[in-house]
Amino acid sequence: MEAKKIEELTDAKRGSWAVSGVLAVVVLAVLILSGRNVGAPVVWVQTAAASFRQGSNDLSFLHPRAAHGDRLYGGLLVDGFNEESCHSRYQSAMYRRNLGRRPSPYLISKLRRHEALQRRCGPGTAAYSDALEQLRSGKSAASPECAYVVSISYRGIGNRILAAASAFLYAVLTDRVLLIDPSNEMDDLFCEPFPNTTWLLPPGFPLADYTNFSVDTAASYGNMVRNKVIIRSDDGVAAADVPTPAFAYVHLNYDATIEDNSFFCGGDQRLLRCIQWLVMRTDSYIVPGLFLVPEFQEELDMLFPERDAVFHHLGRYLFHPNNHVWGLVTRYYDTYLASARQRVGIQVRVFGGLPDSPELLEQITTCTHKAGLLPQVLAAGEPTLPASRAKSKAVLVTSLKSWYYEKLKSMYWEHATATGEVVSVHQPSHEEYQRSGARSHEHKAWAEIYLLSLTDVLVTSGRSTFGYVAQGLAGVRPWVLYKPANSSAVPDPPCGRDVSMEPCFHKPPGHDCRLKQWADPSKDVPYIQHCDDAIWGLKLVGQNT
Repeated sequence: MEAKKIEELTDAKRGSWAVSGVLAVVVLAVLILSGRNVGAPVVWVQTAAASFRQGSNDLSFLHPRAAHGDRLYGGLLVDGFNEESCHSRYQSAMYRRNLGRRPSPYLISKLRRHEALQRRCGPGTAAYSDALEQLRSGKSAASPECAYVVSISYRGIGNRILAAASAFLYAVLTDRVLLIDPSNEMDDLFCEPFPNTTWLLPPGFPLADYTNFSVDTAASYGNMVRNKVIIRSDDGVAAADVPTPAFAYVHLNYDATIEDNSFFCGGDQRLLRCIQWLVMRTDSYIVPGLFLVPEFQEELDMLFPERDAVFHHLGRYLFHPNNHVWGLVTRYYDTYLASARQRVGIQVRVFGGLPDSPELLEQITTCTHKAGLLPQVLAAGEPTLPASRAKSKAVLVTSLKSWYYEKLKSMYWEHATATGEVVSVHQPSHEEYQRSGARSHEHKAWAEIYLLSLTDVLVTSGRSTFGYVAQGLAGVRPWVLYKPANSSAVPDPPCGRDVSMEPCFHKPPGHDCRLKQWADPSKDVPYIQHCDDAIWGLKLVGQNT
């Protein structure tokens, strides 16, 4: 009798699998026949297979990706690129369970206009050649046809991405062509974001030493103001008897002076509009500072009615892994993450080359347990629940160190979970130390940022630009591991849910442009707050925060 019951249950489960399998085939066939891009069908097949093995008929994982327009992220991206030249541009949406926020219609139209500007004035055009000749002459054109901002690429990949996104938004706000310094592998990580043109600064730029510009550079905007090379009138327009320079270097680094930070004042922006070429250096996300410029506020309100989604949209628009990096992403995802019912990303950033820290490991486990992201484990001999693949979790750990991954992996291998969940732990690489500019290291770092952005929930290290980029691309508010005041103690609480998925501007201006004195912008602007992980920094937040 018992054997007959088991056989009936087995047959029922086989039937469930069969029905699910037929449904999946039908759905996939409909998508193919309707013209749906199925360039990465393995994602669909593996996720479906996981459901079938678990005896589930739940095909909800297909629903968010059912519409053709989703691959364009609600119109953020434009059709018409050669798909073979950049697989990730149109395939990435199929790897995301969270398709994220919808861009505003005004942002979409503004992006299309800016793409036309990049094509009309970018490298290879007559306008670009004329602008270069004007720069070589050392004189500024009276009414230039096109204006430019060159973004210097340096420091870690997270810094470079945030700097490029910041420069792009500034270019959009001021109708400038964005050109990216190709050094530090910036020419070997991403697809071109603009159709039928390039965003990379070509060789032969007249300012040969521009990558060495610093706070001491005589041509910096701050130094030219201080030394009266540029003389500002009360309305922010250059004095008529002082010639406008052919270019200005905008220094917005951690060591920027008060004069450098006058970049964020409305009058100075009116003056900067007269200068055809700007070269910008920053290692941070300066976007909150742009929201402080009165001349930009109306435009920014229309572009980003959801102010906590600025980098979310900019990042998904600009940064598409090239085919080599996309191969690293998809092969790892398909092998280790695709079949899990939930994916948990944990980004461990150890600053200053510190040794492996049991306290940091405890902070991670305490955080993930208290937040309900990962189950606790049972001691040897405690009664266990049957393991359930239906509640499987895949943990993606990214760190220069392997020690934290090994400890988490051993914990979930050697002990049963209190909930019966099956937890697998994975780490793509462990380079041991940061090697910015080394090609293989950069490829892996960018692939791991992108993999983190494909997880369902995120735990990040405070003050890490690596984590900032991942959370923005993912469209999620992470749990942030607080940096302890005492390295030998675990903070209490160990982590907290961030108020926004926006990156933190670590070195914002503290000078009130009108009052000419120190001021705290967070006191007057409701959608700007101090960062939880860097209390001196500023970040954009949602209206209901």
